[in-house]
Amino acid sequence: MRIRPVGAHALLLDCDGPEQVEAWRAELWRRRAAGELSAVEIVPAAATVLVDGVPDLAAAAARIAGWTPEGVAATTGAAEVRVPTVYDGADLPAVAEHWGVDVPGVVERLRRTEFRVAFCGFAPGFAYLTGLPAELAVPRLATPRTRVPAGSVALAGPYAGIYPTASPGGWLLVGRTDLVLFDVHADPPARLTPGTRVRLAGA
Repeated sequence: MRIRPVGAHALLLDCDGPEQVEAWRAELWRRRAAGELSAVEIVPAAATVLVDGVPDLAAAAARIAGWTPEGVAATTGAAEVRVPTVYDGADLPAVAEHWGVDVPGVVERLRRTEFRVAFCGFAPGFAYLTGLPAELAVPRLATPRTRVPAGSVALAGPYAGIYPTASPGGWLLVGRTDLVLFDVHADPPARLTPGTRVRLAGA
């Protein structure tokens, strides 16, 4: 892991893969809650963690460099959200072909995988879910759909995701859910936040 300043009040942690991102995300959130780190935002991404709103960059960087995250295994007590999913997506046959199994095999794999929210982005409430083996990564569509319905459960690269609202998208559609994933009146507005465990259970 490498720490570097970003602007006047932020640090960026360059991590070695999603597991290290999650380990550092959990460690930094824990340290902030304990009063050991002053930061306005701690934001994980695919390979980095941004620590923003830091009053003293040098002091914070020195403290972080001296910490050792407990690892992803230590976050297994995180909250779990079960997402009732109907597996009827238009791209299930394409996923089955990529995985070398039949459609029921894809559904069974997705149902029994424990996913974890790695980071959020693309649209409010859109969570990038990790948990599938790297060899099961699938390509995005060559031409994105102009409209993907809200609640669509989809795959792209090594990630699974659920569209919180209708939007264009190039992910492969495998199912759908009626679960509301983003509500501006809720606290927090996003149902799925970094570190949350997710099960794409049958409806």
